[in-house]
Amino acid sequence: MTTTVRHARPDAVSPELTLRQRLCEKAIEHFGRFGFDRSMLEMSFATDVDQEVLRELFGSIEGLRAACDDYVQSTVRAAKTEALTSRDPRTWFNALADIDSFAPTMSYFVRTLQTGDATGRELLQKMTDTVEGYLEDAVRAGTVKPSHDPKARARFLVLCGAGAFLMYRQMHDETNDMAAVLRDYARDVLMPAMEVYTYGIMADDNIYRAFLANPGQASAG
Repeated sequence: MTTTVRHARPDAVSPELTLRQRLCEKAIEHFGRFGFDRSMLEMSFATDVDQEVLRELFGSIEGLRAACDDYVQSTVRAAKTEALTSRDPRTWFNALADIDSFAPTMSYFVRTLQTGDATGRELLQKMTDTVEGYLEDAVRAGTVKPSHDPKARARFLVLCGAGAFLMYRQMHDETNDMAAVLRDYARDVLMPAMEVYTYGIMADDNIYRAFLANPGQASAG
């Protein structure tokens, strides 16, 4: 399950929150293109605000990145909850029609995974928690089946989704054109993914129940 999400549209919120949202969106796009080894001066040019404004709102470059991480998580959860709790296919069709707008956030997420630093690992864990959260929202809405182990299911989906997307991007002819990668990824992956998520693969649950009854077998060497 891919963790793509578009930049959010501004809502009727306080001017400061709207400014933070706008700055996070611009910073996410810049970090996604050029990586995280940036200065506050560079980010002030990238976000079109004075350096002192950035310091007042975020404190430091680390604070700005943390705010971007939080923004990504909150917008992912909102978008995924909207899709997974809806029984109207038009919700999904509209998201696919606007897939190019997901590119900045996906570039940021890919950069995060590629850094391999503590901040990146922390975001990956938080994203796993986010996935668990929106799946449980969908379970309560009756649009997703409950899991015997919601946390493990969320971790599995994040690992599969992130790994699959990284591999697909690496093999793509236009590695640096994230919008093109996303369009082709949706074309190639969406239908088989929907089939697996909707119908599963196993003809019955015999093997699953055997492992459930003998949990030690799953980690046997």
